[in-house]
Amino acid sequence: MGERDPCRAWALRDAAGTICRMSSRWSWVMNALYISLSVCSLEVSGGLVQSCGYIIPESPVLTLGSNFTALCILNESCLDFGNIHANQIIWKIKNSVVPKEQYRVINRTVSSVTFSDTSTLATPLTCNVLADGQIEQNIYGIAVTLGLPPEKPENLSCIVHQMSKTKFIMTCTWNPGRDTFLATDFRLKSQWPLETLADCEPEGVNNSCDISNVQFFVNLEVWVEVKNALGKAESEHIDFDPVDIVKPLPPHNLAVNSGELPTVLKLSWENQITVVEMELKFNIRYRISDSPDWMEVPPEDTASQRTSFTVQSLKPYTKYVFSLRCMKKDGLGYWSDWSKEKSGVTPEAKPSKGPPLWRKMGISHSPNSWTVHLVWKELDHSEANGIILKYEVTVRARPPLSRPPEKYSVNSTNLTLNLTNGTYDVTVTAHNRIGGSPPSALLIPASNSKASVKDIKAFPKDGKLWVEWTVPDNNVVKYVIEWCMVSDSSDCTTEWQQELGTSQGTFLKGDIKPFKCYQITVHPLYTNGQGNGQSTKAYLQQSMPAKGPTVQTKKVGKAEAVLVWKPLSVDEQNGFIRYYSILYRTISGNEAVVNVDPSKTEYTLSSLSSDTLYMVKMEAYTDEGGTSGPVFTFTTQKFGKGEIEAIVVPVCLAFLLSILLGVLFCFNKRDLIKKHIWPNVPDPSKSNIAQWSPQTPTKHNFSSKAQMYPEGSFTDVSVVEIEADDKKSFSEQDLKPFNLLKKEKNTSEGHSSGIGGSSCMSSPRQSVSDSDESESAQNTSSTVQYSTVVLNGYRDQIPSVQVFSRSESTQPLLDSEEKPEDNPGGGESATPRQQYFKQNSSQDETNTDGSHFERAKQVTPPVNEEDLVGLAQLQISGHSSPLCGSGPERNKPESALADVLSPSTEGQILRLETMGINTAMVDEIQKSYMPQTVRQGGYMPQ
Repeated sequence: MGERDPCRAWALRDAAGTICRMSSRWSWVMNALYISLSVCSLEVSGGLVQSCGYIIPESPVLTLGSNFTALCILNESCLDFGNIHANQIIWKIKNSVVPKEQYRVINRTVSSVTFSDTSTLATPLTCNVLADGQIEQNIYGIAVTLGLPPEKPENLSCIVHQMSKTKFIMTCTWNPGRDTFLATDFRLKSQWPLETLADCEPEGVNNSCDISNVQFFVNLEVWVEVKNALGKAESEHIDFDPVDIVKPLPPHNLAVNSGELPTVLKLSWENQITVVEMELKFNIRYRISDSPDWMEVPPEDTASQRTSFTVQSLKPYTKYVFSLRCMKKDGLGYWSDWSKEKSGVTPEAKPSKGPPLWRKMGISHSPNSWTVHLVWKELDHSEANGIILKYEVTVRARPPLSRPPEKYSVNSTNLTLNLTNGTYDVTVTAHNRIGGSPPSALLIPASNSKASVKDIKAFPKDGKLWVEWTVPDNNVVKYVIEWCMVSDSSDCTTEWQQELGTSQGTFLKGDIKPFKCYQITVHPLYTNGQGNGQSTKAYLQQSMPAKGPTVQTKKVGKAEAVLVWKPLSVDEQNGFIRYYSILYRTISGNEAVVNVDPSKTEYTLSSLSSDTLYMVKMEAYTDEGGTSGPVFTFTTQKFGKGEIEAIVVPVCLAFLLSILLGVLFCFNKRDLIKKHIWPNVPDPSKSNIAQWSPQTPTKHNFSSKAQMYPEGSFTDVSVVEIEADDKKSFSEQDLKPFNLLKKEKNTSEGHSSGIGGSSCMSSPRQSVSDSDESESAQNTSSTVQYSTVVLNGYRDQIPSVQVFSRSESTQPLLDSEEKPEDNPGGGESATPRQQYFKQNSSQDETNTDGSHFERAKQVTPPVNEEDLVGLAQLQISGHSSPLCGSGPERNKPESALADVLSPSTEGQILRLETMGINTAMVDEIQKSYMPQTVRQGGYMPQ
């Protein structure tokens, strides 16, 4: 083939990649064509495309960690078309550029790269060129293989496996050494002394090979040869006779037969290799069916060729499992695998020992006897030597008791006896089909007078519960260890076991559970008595408590609080409670911790803040940790004990003292208080008017006013007429008595109904007036306490006739004044009761009711200005009294009184001017009729 344009060859190789990289600019396309013309030279020969350079060595296999140098050589034909030099070569490992420090330019066409450690070398290794400092182009690349040379095989050994009675295969194994990371060839070579055998090539493995053509009784030399691209190695040579490395098949068809003796079983089997090939020896093993521990027949008893063997010293009525194996008699070669297991049972024999015996003392209903519960354990299978059919119990009393032995035959493992107080010997014998066991003896003493064990301890050990104690005496025959699981939800079911008298500790043999409390008691038994049992408690395994204590407050004070809680139940403890922790704090404060002894159920927190909310909880701790209980809150009191009493008691005493002083004050001032609160209401029966009124009013039945009040009956009546239309002319000093009288009147009306004023229960009369009825009703709106007619005249005037007027008091009148029979019905006599007094004071008459009036003293003191002030006070107080009764009822008696007074009072009214009072003052005061006071001997309002 002739030469072709290098540009076309280049285009056939990398046109697509070059055009893609220069598609962004047309200038790059032109530059690529120029570089292609410059650096490329193709010669097509036989259709193959040749590169512009190459790398030596080509695809090397290198040792890991060794030095390596590669050369990139450019073809001279490619240098003629461009300015290309070896210093433009770039070396790459995969896509990573090799540092230029490892480059070396040998000449214009050759560049080398050196690696001091090939462990960093990866494939492929490429040679690239950078044309005109712009475009990088790959020239050549190689694949680098890294690995290690093979090591010498070690531990070459061979074994001949018996596949059947006539077929044997030899398997040789060796240690191939380290991984070479290369394709490595192993071959097992062998030869006889005069003949080389074919090589054995392993299949799928590199450490073993099987040879099926095995010849016995001739020596064979065997070794292993291994090689790869970096080297080869050979193992040590071994020389042996294949018959000496045989592993025979185990005996088969094993049979076990019982003999005549209860301790013997006979074995028989078949061997799978002929005696011609080799003689065998055997190894026989056996075990009890429920035990994992194997026992072996002594090797010297089975060191000869045989097909049967009798095993002795076995336990009666026990199931045994047997197996055996064989090997070459001289001990060369390998033991065969164990044969299939076969079992057999030895015949029965008498029980080897009596059952363990113990007693439990019951409650006696008589002081001279006691109840004894005998209990014993079933014999172990190895001790029963058969099926136990019954137990015989014998009870013998020791002196001073004299009673024949008692025998009992039972099928259970307990018996209850009622025995008289004393010492007894009890024996129990177990029987099977062959015979009875030796008797088990137990002494039941009258009292436990012997020494007890000391320093009893119990703790977990090797996954079991270990109990140990100090021996009290050397004469102890045996020990009885009792234990039971303590629980709040079930009764304590006692289990027990016996130990020899020489023991100082033992493991409990029952089903001991973790996290449960056990109470353990050790009883020492002597030949002539027993000691009291000593107890302790223990856990096989402890854990944190199931829950924490629930705390409550028993008493809360100002700075302290008494906390109480219930101890955790045994089922909740899960271990020994070592201590309690009380954690308390305020809502915003730090938490305080107090540790408490587990025996306590009450604790007092002190130094607390008053009137503060506290949060408290408790934690119970065992050796494994603690558990918290629920949170409880309480609030301290604001006052401490006695503080409230210290405040209340003085206050109460002060209050009582104040009340006492108030009572004493009221008692001392009772007259003043009575005057202001309960005014002294005059009693008409004790009124001074009785001194001048007739003792008994004369009963009249007047049909007319003329008959009731004859003319001239009332003479010389002095009436003070005051017109009080205006009070301006009076001075403050003159009006002060009037104002005081008003206040006293209003106060009197507020506390008494009808005293000097209006009452709903009476009909007060209006004051007498010489004006008409309408004017009288308008001016005299209320009554004064008592109205009087001055009979001695005014200003020392002496009336010729004493005139009487009735009292205006609202108090009930005397019986002599009001009688229904005094007023006959009909006409004007049907008006309210006519009240009056007789004029003749010399008469001493008594009415039908027996009421009497005293004769009034006829004293006529002179009237002065002080009397007028009193009259004015009474009149002013009369104006403020409201009326309760109706008008007609109120005016009838008043009109009657006016008729009496009218004929004899004309011309008798004294004016204020006659008393020396300015008439101007009279005009300012409304007209009113005020009663005149009598200074001496007369009637005065009270």
